[in-house]
Amino acid sequence: MRTAVTAESGPRSTGQVYGCLGCSAQCGRCARTIRKIMDEALESAATACGGCARHSAD
Repeated sequence: MRTAVTAESGPRSTGQVYGCLGCSAQCGRCARTIRKIMDEALESAATACGGCARHSAD
């Protein structure tokens, strides 16, 4: 899952992550974890490039 999120053209929403993994939300509890991983990936990308607008988490 982390690999899918950190890919250059990776998913940008939890729904897209479910699609990449070939599954769908059941109870929705994992959506918080997916969002956290996505936020961490965006933060890491922003740090790596010096915080450019493209990778801004805002």
